[in-house]
Amino acid sequence: MEILSQVPIAVLMGIIGAIVFTLVGVVSGTDETSTIAPLTLVVILLGVPPAGIFTFFIAAAVSKHMTHAIPTMLLGIPGDTLAVPIMDDANRMRALGVPHVALRKAISAALISAVIAVPVAVLFAWVLSPFEAFIGDIAPWLFLIAAILIAYVSPAKLAGVLALIPFVAIVMGLNAWAGTFDVTISTSYFMGIAIGPMIFDLFAVLVPGNRARMRRREPSHVYLAPDTSELGVGNRKTRGKSGAATAQAASATGEHVDVDRGAHGTHHTWPNPFKVLDKQQLGATAATSVISSATFVFSPVAMTVLMGELVGAKIKQGYQRLATVVSAKNGTTESTYMAETLIPLVAFGLPLSPVAAGPAAPLFNAPPVFHTDAASGEHFNLSDTLSTGQFFVFALLGVLLAGLIAYPFAMRYAHAAARFVVSKVSHEAIIAGFSGLVLLVSVWEGGLLGLIVVLTIGLLSGLLVRTLKLHSGVLFMGYYVAILSVPGILKVLG
Repeated sequence: MEILSQVPIAVLMGIIGAIVFTLVGVVSGTDETSTIAPLTLVVILLGVPPAGIFTFFIAAAVSKHMTHAIPTMLLGIPGDTLAVPIMDDANRMRALGVPHVALRKAISAALISAVIAVPVAVLFAWVLSPFEAFIGDIAPWLFLIAAILIAYVSPAKLAGVLALIPFVAIVMGLNAWAGTFDVTISTSYFMGIAIGPMIFDLFAVLVPGNRARMRRREPSHVYLAPDTSELGVGNRKTRGKSGAATAQAASATGEHVDVDRGAHGTHHTWPNPFKVLDKQQLGATAATSVISSATFVFSPVAMTVLMGELVGAKIKQGYQRLATVVSAKNGTTESTYMAETLIPLVAFGLPLSPVAAGPAAPLFNAPPVFHTDAASGEHFNLSDTLSTGQFFVFALLGVLLAGLIAYPFAMRYAHAAARFVVSKVSHEAIIAGFSGLVLLVSVWEGGLLGLIVVLTIGLLSGLLVRTLKLHSGVLFMGYYVAILSVPGILKVLG
């Protein structure tokens, strides 16, 4: 009965999360950390019940990782960080003249993977949960080891590991400085890391030489792949001609193309993801989803690349390999997010994953509502407010709502949405909106000190991301090392 009483608010917040991030996902370059984390924090601070918070986050993450395929496949621009590993395969599908096929397969695989990931991740978390006390005792060391490991597997490699030292030192210094004014700051660090690249770019444009180089004399030209009806799918009068032409062009390169019925041709029926993927693609998507759902320490980008390589190595035929890899990779973006959110919440109550330390960070630390102190093992966060069964139910509810909203939207209106975003939506306005939200939260938390922390950490984070190719997950883990690992280790060592 307790679960039933929370369903209405969970449904409402899940619908809001799905709608908002279905639209946000279409805008290229909207990183998960800089969009999902701030809005999740706002939801928490508004006093939304735990079930609503969690369902909002899950629906938002699943929706964004479905619609981020739209700019990736149709525009050749990565929708967000996790879309970057899919770019090469998407471009090859565009070269074959079948970006619509790649889009539909990627979106369908994402939905299937999300459904698979929830029970697998909860089961794996349940297996690990008896070790919660032990994990809590060694948490300071775990955060340090995880930070080093995640930094090393990032593109920065050893440079990323070494860069953690000054980053941790600066965070500790800012914390000590704020403490002299009896001000406690935590959320502002998350926000600074989240929008670090944006802050760095804003500082860079203030340099006269950079401003002259970055100035554009005319609008950017973006190639938008043809509508599915132009490719002979969804229009019976043209399907025979242009569809045959597409297949003929692809067969000239030795590829086999399944000219799917497009979104426009199936608008009277509900899109079925199991009919979009063939048996081999379904098998690859399911297998990679299970594997990636049982991991929680590795970077989602690294897992996406790894799963794609494992799948691609087993398929020789060119088109089939590309279509299957695109499906498996985009599915992995969903399953890793589910696993790296659910396992730390259900099993440990500590943000021991790049996602938990990044986009899902407010679920663990959102003062004054949630707090986590790994040094002492004490915490009150979302893991203390929902049971394992409730996490399972509301995670599935979030996936279901995302599937009902984001999936049909992406399958039917992808081309129109991409055209609208390219021609009508100001990317700068979207970024400015999220930046303004972050600044508002920082001033609310710490006044002028909060603003200084956001600007300092944002500039440093942006520098490390832009120059050393670190990703935000590394920096979030660095933050936890500064506030949890170092004090805890120093206490143990006396």
